[in-house]
Amino acid sequence: MKKGRVVVLGIAATAALAAAWMANSLISRPPEVQQVETTVGATDVLVASKDINLGDSVRADDFKWQQWPVEGVTPGLITKESQPDAPSELSGAVARAPFIAGEPIKDQKLIKISEGGVMAAILPRGMRAVSTPIREETAAGGFILPNDRVDVILSHKQKSGRKEETVSEAVLRNVRVLAIGQALENDDGEKVVAGKTATLELTPSQAEVLTLAQSIGEISLSLRSLADAQTTDESTAPIGDDGSSTVKLLKYGVPSRSFGVN
Repeated sequence: MKKGRVVVLGIAATAALAAAWMANSLISRPPEVQQVETTVGATDVLVASKDINLGDSVRADDFKWQQWPVEGVTPGLITKESQPDAPSELSGAVARAPFIAGEPIKDQKLIKISEGGVMAAILPRGMRAVSTPIREETAAGGFILPNDRVDVILSHKQKSGRKEETVSEAVLRNVRVLAIGQALENDDGEKVVAGKTATLELTPSQAEVLTLAQSIGEISLSLRSLADAQTTDESTAPIGDDGSSTVKLLKYGVPSRSFGVN
């Protein structure tokens, strides 16, 4: 073999080995990862510390501060930087909409008692708030409080032959007391809330019954026990829901008299 050819073959073999080594190095080398440090700003946002239901009166411990990305802070959210005393300032407000734990608090969903509109905010859909005059002796000695359950009793005079006697009849049963006077809730430790009126949560048909009963005689409220208030039976059904033009008054759960609705 000629010397020149040997040299050429040697160079070719060397080049081939060099190419194979370079290819193997590129394949086995791990890819370079470029680390980019990014800093995301955060701020404290007021959120619900627990579930808050519609109509609940909130307290300061119902809220907490939680870290929130600055870019995610939308108008309406309450930040610690802008309102550091927000938990105490919002204490006593009423929830106009429910909150779930961890949900950001918005002023639009809370209403302060001093701002008005509280009663409409706490009324469930389809219910009505109707007030009736009360006296201490006709309202369980003044021990009926907001959120208690009561029976509404009508006392009136009724003729029996030539005699006139006073009768009492239960016209509504197991209805919720929304307020006594203008008090929507009793303060801690307060056992009696004074007021000359009681505002009850009623269905539209129950509201008609109560209005009619007020024109017939004197209204008394009978306080139900907590255990009894949780029961649901026929005695709790609204009176007058049959669509008739009369309102039936119940005595011991039995229809005793009917009055026409004008």
